[in-house]
Amino acid sequence: MDFSLGEELEAVRDLAREIFTDRATPERLREVETSPDRTDTPLWADLASAGLLGAVLPEQDGGAGLGMAGLAVLLEEQGRRVAPVPLWPALVAGLAVAAHGTPRQRTKLLPGLASGDARATLALEEFGPADPLSPRTTAVPDGTARDLPRWRLTGTKAVVPAPDGARHVLVTATTDAGPGLFLAEPDAPGTTWEFAETTTHDLSGHLTLEGTPAEPVGTPGDGTVAEVVRHAFVALAAVQVGVAGGALRYAADHLRERAQFGRPLATFQAVQHQLADCYVDIDAMRVTLWQALDATAEPFDAADADRAALVAKWWATEAGLNTVHRIQHVHGGIGVDVDYPVHRHFLWGKQISSTLGGAGADLERLGDLLTAGTVTS
Repeated sequence: MDFSLGEELEAVRDLAREIFTDRATPERLREVETSPDRTDTPLWADLASAGLLGAVLPEQDGGAGLGMAGLAVLLEEQGRRVAPVPLWPALVAGLAVAAHGTPRQRTKLLPGLASGDARATLALEEFGPADPLSPRTTAVPDGTARDLPRWRLTGTKAVVPAPDGARHVLVTATTDAGPGLFLAEPDAPGTTWEFAETTTHDLSGHLTLEGTPAEPVGTPGDGTVAEVVRHAFVALAAVQVGVAGGALRYAADHLRERAQFGRPLATFQAVQHQLADCYVDIDAMRVTLWQALDATAEPFDAADADRAALVAKWWATEAGLNTVHRIQHVHGGIGVDVDYPVHRHFLWGKQISSTLGGAGADLERLGDLLTAGTVTS
């Protein structure tokens, strides 16, 4: 497998790194953490004007066609700086609409997403030990509107990321034909929001749906939901690679500069072992991430892609959390000081490790996949 990025992805990486480094400073992060919507709106506009939001969308929709690989590169750079913009939910939603939406839906959502003028978010999670592929929220058909089938959604979605400011929300729900993905308006009749702060100081929303009107994206039971969940797993893994890598950079700088018993802390063997474990885990996270991206590239086998995405998700969940734990530990007391920026990497690592299920849930899902078919790799 060739792990080189190629010219286009390198350009995305370099430009994203420059913007995030310049804009997502610790001082700016403190400001955003106390803002009403917890989103760095000027940074979002900068990413849009630089063409980075549109880069992942298909060329037919005004993008550069870099898809999930481009998104992964962008998300890793975001994670390095723990930049508070809702990239993964908005762009995974955009890719879903680009792949499965009607021409009207694509026109309605994608130009605004690429320009930064409109955002979408994803409602994939539910309370309790719910499998995102088997939502308890239900959808029933309700005639047509503008020559499109209309459905009614009923249920509760938990921890919807960055709902404030989103113009569209993509909701997963169960139908008689299987799980389906539905496009709803966040203020449509029958919707009720309860906002809450997450571990990372972002705002999330618990969404209650009571007969809420919505349009299907794709056809219920056609595998659209499985693809969206797979992409969400890979996107979270990409963010976590950046979060862990950024934390390791802080640790290396801190340990090189801080001395004890007349020697830099970085020269102590126990500390070196801790950082070596972090380095190995981050490398494994990156390898499994790109293996998943390769497995999900067209043309692909759905079973192989699902297994690869879950492996990447598990490494991001387990090794990512272990890494930010170790790095906070080697910082000593300063690691939990909110005036020192490394604490944000710990918070992000912890939040990502529980999004769409923790390590135990990932292993259970992976076990079900492995026992359901022949293992080829």
